This record gives sequence, C-alpha cells and structure tokens, in this order.
Amino acid sequence: MSTLAESLRASTTLEDADIEWVHLVVGDWQLIADLSFADLVLWVPSGLDGWRAVAHVRPNTGPMVFYDDVVGRTSGRWRDPILDEAYRHRRIVAAREPERQGEMAVREHAIPVVKEGRALAVITRHANVVTGRTPSRLELTYRHLADALTRMIAAGEFPSTAAPTGARRGAPRVGDGVVHLDTDGAVLYASPNAISAIHRLGHRGDVIGEVLSTVVAELLQSSGSAVDESLAVVITGRAPWWTEISTTSASVTLRAIPLTAAGSREGAMLLLRDVSELRRREQELITKDATIREIHHRVKNNLQTVAALLRLQSRRVPDQGARNALDEAVRRVGTIALVHETLSQGIDETVDFDEIAVRGLRAVVDIAVTEHRVDSTVIGSFGRMRAEDATSLAMIVSELVQNAVEHGLASRGGSISIEVERREVEQGVDGLTVTITDDGTGLPAGFRPVLAGLGTRIVTSLVQDLQGRIRWEPASPQGTRVEFTARLRPLTRH
Repeated sequence: MSTLAESLRASTTLEDADIEWVHLVVGDWQLIADLSFADLVLWVPSGLDGWRAVAHVRPNTGPMVFYDDVVGRTSGRWRDPILDEAYRHRRIVAAREPERQGEMAVREHAIPVVKEGRALAVITRHANVVTGRTPSRLELTYRHLADALTRMIAAGEFPSTAAPTGARRGAPRVGDGVVHLDTDGAVLYASPNAISAIHRLGHRGDVIGEVLSTVVAELLQSSGSAVDESLAVVITGRAPWWTEISTTSASVTLRAIPLTAAGSREGAMLLLRDVSELRRREQELITKDATIREIHHRVKNNLQTVAALLRLQSRRVPDQGARNALDEAVRRVGTIALVHETLSQGIDETVDFDEIAVRGLRAVVDIAVTEHRVDSTVIGSFGRMRAEDATSLAMIVSELVQNAVEHGLASRGGSISIEVERREVEQGVDGLTVTITDDGTGLPAGFRPVLAGLGTRIVTSLVQDLQGRIRWEPASPQGTRVEFTARLRPLTRH
C-alpha cells in the first residue's frame, strides 16, 4: 500500500512544501474527527476521474460512517459539485440534503485545505444526523470547536507548523479531556475528564468560569513544583504548543490550540491528559536501568580487584608455571570485566560487541608482545548482542587471539585478523561466523583440540554453549586459521 506522500505525488502536481502541509493537516485531523463525531476523507483532483480519496480517518468518540476503507475510490458525479465548489472558492460547502446510508442519515461538508491562499485538496466530513434527542453540552461544545478548526483549515490558519502532532508519545487526545478558553484564558467549558485531571492535580473548587492560568499557578506554588517556561503561553492558549504540569499528586500534559478567525485570536482549546501512571512507570524503568548499570559497574570493579589480587600473588610465586597460570587467570578475569564495563555504560542488557572486540584484541596484543611487532585488524561487524552471549564470545576471542600471539607470532611477529559475518539464521535469531587468522608458525604436528591446553578446552566448551562449531586448520601460505560459529539469543526477551 502506498504512503500518503506517494499517493499525492502520483495523483497531483503538488510541490514538496504543499505535500508537507497536507501531511500536517492529516497528522492532526483525528482531533477534528473526534470533535465532529464524524468520518473525514481527503480528496485530491484526479483528472478525468474527478476526485480520488487518498486518506480516511474515523472518530474515536462515536459510531463510524464508513465501515469499508474508502481510500482509492473516486468521488462520483453526485459528490463532485461540492468538492469543486469548495476547491474553487476556498470555502466550506454543505451538501443540500443528508445522504441515506442504511439506517443513517449522513450530513456532508466539503472543507478546502488551503495554504497561502491556494487550495491543495478537499476534506469531506461525514456526520450521522441524529434526530429525536437534544444534544448534550459536551456534544455542542465539541462540534463548535470542530467547526472553528475546519474554518481555520479553510483559511489556511491550521495547523501551525510549530505545533506538536498527535504522534508525540503521551500527547493528549479528545477523549482524554477538552477545555475551551475565552480570549482572557477563562474556562468556558471543560469536559468531565478534563475536570477530573485538574482535580487530580490538587484543585478542589470549580473549574468552569475560573482563569486556568491562575488555578495552575496556585497549584504549582502550593506543591513547590517546577514551572516550565512554556507554561504561561500554553495555559492561556496563546501559543500552539504543549507542556506538562506536575504536582505532588499527579502529572498532566496539556496541548494548546489557539482558535483564530481572519488572523485574530478568539480563544483557545486545550487538550489534557492525566499521565501520572505513565510517568510513574517511566520513573520505575529509569530507576531499574540505573540500578542495573550500577550493578554492572560494581561487578566490574570487583573483578578488577580480583585481577589485581591475582597479579600480586603471581609476583610472589617462585614457580614459573604457577606464575603463568595466574597471569592467564588475570587476563580472563579482565576480559569478563570488560564486558561488564561496557554494560555499565549502556541503557539495557545488550552491548555493542565491536567495541569489546577491538579493545580486547589490542589489550592481548599489547600485553603479550614485547620484542616483535604484531599488527591486528577486525573486518566486519559483530553488532549488538545480549550480555550472556557477549561474555562467552569475549572469552572465546580472547583465548584464540592469545594462543595465536603467544604460540604463532611470539618468535617472529606478524599479523592477526578477525573476520566476522553476521546473518539471520531464522526469524529473530542471528548467527555469527568468526574467523581468526595469523601468519605465524602454524599448528604443531599432531595437533588435536581435545588434547590441547586449558585455553583450547575453554574455547571448545564455550562454543558448544553458543550452539556452534569450531575448527582449526593451516592458513595459506602459512599460519593458522580458526573458524567458529555461534547462535545468538534474540535481543528482546519473549
């Protein structure tokens, strides 16, 4: 299915700036559909076919008119006249008679989408004409606000390029709460949800008739809460922006939409949403993340302390074999500490292993080589992976590089390279193929991994834990080539 921008480029001659304006309108038209209790359809001229529907939105506040998707349909001769008139004259046009759709009588209005005096498209509003009952004050207020916004669209005054769209996380919607302000910032009407949100902030009196900025200022003063610098212009409805109010009892987001006519402000509409629970959960996640990072930091510090103690013990041991074993233990503990250090700097339980691989490779080369030059390279990318996989992989790479440097390159120097390929082996599961190659003296005669030293046995065991395989073979023209595979756990837990 094509995007709105693709449909507009295929069906119209609109420039990119005009397409962006239509996008802004569509980004906010859910608000108008909810206030109107009506379906909205966006139409663009389509040559000989008349008009073509390129977008459609249904209300969240009442029954829909169109059960089937109308995007891609043409307008039909009976609708063309009001679309043409709205487009040519840049004014809202109402259909003469309600249209019968099953048991519903649907009233239709055509609203031109205007930018800088030019009509770009037309929106039709399809509202069910309900008879036999008196509409509530909420319905009357909502429709009044919807009419004000549609007039602003027809005048090119809505939406504002500075206004936030409904895509913002936690942004208030019509169902969350609506407040209608006059030009002085006094509350003409507030929906029940809006009144509840203001009461949760700590206000105990009436809301309708009060100057909202005064109410909010008193609440913030009594609770000692910080005041956002944008609060004043938002709470009075003078700027099309948003802010958040937090007291000791609740947090509420507000979005202001100034209502204008011929460029003059005639009041404002505020959308309110109680986000107390959302903010509480966010704070819990922040606290949890900080705790996890602190744990990794302390584990890293403890491992470094263990490594330091082993290093001190190594210096006091007279037996060279025992000293070498302790030095090996120091290196292995340091490798694990490197993983925890990386985790302590992140925001989740995954790490970018490329940083660990490069740092680990340089550390092994710098420590192990004293007389001959060894060059090292990493080709490819390991990518992000879970902490448990990173620890095992770091140990494997460290052991293999250590063996290559100590046994293959110690007497003559040379080069060592790590090549990595990562690909998806099944949906959501990635596999690694890692090749470590040196141009040293090569494998000893009769080499068998099962009879090799502790480091090789550790590597074999860890590769098996990663559901992979490993093999050693001579490199061409000389040296050793070790290739192993690993199956990584999914990054997200299920």
